[in-house]
Amino acid sequence: MNVREAAASLLATVSERSPLSEDWPGLDVDTAYAIQDEALRLRRARGETLVGLKLGLTSRAKQQRMGIDSPLLAWLTDAMVLPAGVPVPPLIHPRAEPELVFVLGRRLAGPGVTAATALAAVDRVYGGIEVIDSRYADYRFTLPDAIADNGSSAYFGVGPVGLQPSSLDLSLEAALLEVDGQIVDTATGAAVQGHPAEALALAANALGARGLALEPGWLVLTGGMTDAVPLRPGSRVAAHFSNLGSITLSG
Repeated sequence: MNVREAAASLLATVSERSPLSEDWPGLDVDTAYAIQDEALRLRRARGETLVGLKLGLTSRAKQQRMGIDSPLLAWLTDAMVLPAGVPVPPLIHPRAEPELVFVLGRRLAGPGVTAATALAAVDRVYGGIEVIDSRYADYRFTLPDAIADNGSSAYFGVGPVGLQPSSLDLSLEAALLEVDGQIVDTATGAAVQGHPAEALALAANALGARGLALEPGWLVLTGGMTDAVPLRPGSRVAAHFSNLGSITLSG
């Protein structure tokens, strides 16, 4: 299997499959990002538009479970945007998690980006929900598997309230995660690399190492604030933020 074959295989998967690494012994992170980039090329060739980037595995607890010390990056396209009121399309085993979402006002290129310079490039901050959906059976995968699968990306929704970052203490911005009327988890922005601006800086520097940059107008999903919860058919998941309003998705 080569990079192009792996990307096409993952894009064609509509039900659970074995981890890519079982068919590709020695699959490493650099090759996994090459697969991810090839999958993006194929998506753009079929008409999708690149709209931004997401970070995954940004919480310390998730990193410890995976045995890593840094998040992963993945691409966002317009086909992944879920308009308000539209149910999440059928997926394999979807899960939902609340996120803080940045909209960039200017280009952000590494290396050397700090949390302060990253935050200065942000135009607005929103609350959001990401729906993840690994193609691998039982969410069982290595880090390269997850990267190749575009960070288990599926869909995301962005809430109605956008504020300038200077008007918020993002480390203390809280989210309550509600499932079918019951609060099941809560967290603050500090759960995301200590501060979501640290996640943004990390993304800019990691892209810079690959000769890429975050572009004006891009959305950046900074990572799940809580653990992801299953999104079952007919269920409703809502995220209620301290200052950024609420957003609800239905299965």
